[in-house]
Amino acid sequence: MTPQRVLVVIPTYNERDALPPTLARLRAAVPDAHVLVVDDASPDGTGLLADELSADDPVVEVLHRAGKEGLGPAYLAGFRHGLDRRFDVLVEMDADASHRPEQLPRLLEAVERGADLAIGSRWVPGGRVHDWPLPRLLLSRAANTYARLALGLRVRDATAGFRAYRAPLAAQLVEAGPASQGYCFQVDMTRRSARGGAVIREVPIDFDERTEGASKMSSAIVREALVKVTLWGLALRSQQLLTALRYAGRLVSGESSQPSGR
Repeated sequence: MTPQRVLVVIPTYNERDALPPTLARLRAAVPDAHVLVVDDASPDGTGLLADELSADDPVVEVLHRAGKEGLGPAYLAGFRHGLDRRFDVLVEMDADASHRPEQLPRLLEAVERGADLAIGSRWVPGGRVHDWPLPRLLLSRAANTYARLALGLRVRDATAGFRAYRAPLAAQLVEAGPASQGYCFQVDMTRRSARGGAVIREVPIDFDERTEGASKMSSAIVREALVKVTLWGLALRSQQLLTALRYAGRLVSGESSQPSGR
């Protein structure tokens, strides 16, 4: 049930060893999908290798950026590229095969069945994480629980990076310009989608620890996420309180304007 025009956006930074096998698996799993590698001037030559792979495969393109600008801007640049070329569905996927390309059809099917955003979720029934140490498992669980409670989300895996967006929703999000450089970008995209009334579906997936290259996760990324989610949560609570006060004020004003009976 693959939609007619699908673009898989894969950001890269020093993923020379991981990219070729991931692309091979993706092309085998969803042969009709197009691929855009967004490379942030990787010092290890990932961009040059991507150019070679693109030369041998007409559905693989490469977007070169001047330097390392962060995950969020890379995806936004890829989305703009896809929207300009009128793709129907825009997919986020990691270069290191942590997201199994063979499970992408699950997300595309959810979009075909009406979802504006399909999230490959580790934390819904059927979702699994493989080969993670206990501290990282606890951190991911805690981060998602905090985001869900602070932002009033129903999504259980707001930090997930394996996603499929219907083009109209992607266009709205690109225009709004989510304000995050790192992995908090995923939380921001989720909350903006939910706030805009998008239909969000979580699809269980397997998440595999990378076997090539090094993780980009850092303490700075964790701090950015904690600060921004907290600020977004406070802003949401302030807005809710203001709305409640205005409503209460209208009720009091309406009661006081009623003529008294005798």
